[in-house]
Amino acid sequence: MEIERKWKIEKLPDGYDAFPFFIIEQAYLCTEPVVRIRRQDQDYFLTYKSKGLLEREEYNLPLTQSAYQHLLKKADGIILTKKRYRIPLPSSAGNPDLTIELDLFFGDYEGLMLAEVEFPTKEAALSFTPPDWFGEDVTFSGQYQNSRLSQGKKL
Repeated sequence: MEIERKWKIEKLPDGYDAFPFFIIEQAYLCTEPVVRIRRQDQDYFLTYKSKGLLEREEYNLPLTQSAYQHLLKKADGIILTKKRYRIPLPSSAGNPDLTIELDLFFGDYEGLMLAEVEFPTKEAALSFTPPDWFGEDVTFSGQYQNSRLSQGKKL
């Protein structure tokens, strides 16, 4: 089960680029249900995600590079590219250590910046107070789900 909230970012925090990052390319074979392929640096995955906004089932399977390249030709919509920074968020007020995944998009969505945080429980997600540099909480709009972005949905 994936429990995740998402925010739109307007201004990057100081020092964000000192943290580790991945280069991600991902495409969608289907958006209902979500079937995604992803290259994350030199690793490849096939992912299934159920419907949902805050909570949904997610299953990741490894792919070979050749399988990824084969499936990429069958992608429906825009191939998304982004740089994902992983920024640790120390525990506070009894919350466990969390990680901010800060996505900076290229290509069709150049300039779009989103932050996601995964949580161990729904309660932790709903009680979370984001850092000051987070912008609008877009978790429940669905507008910024990557599967929706891949279909060229206007922002």
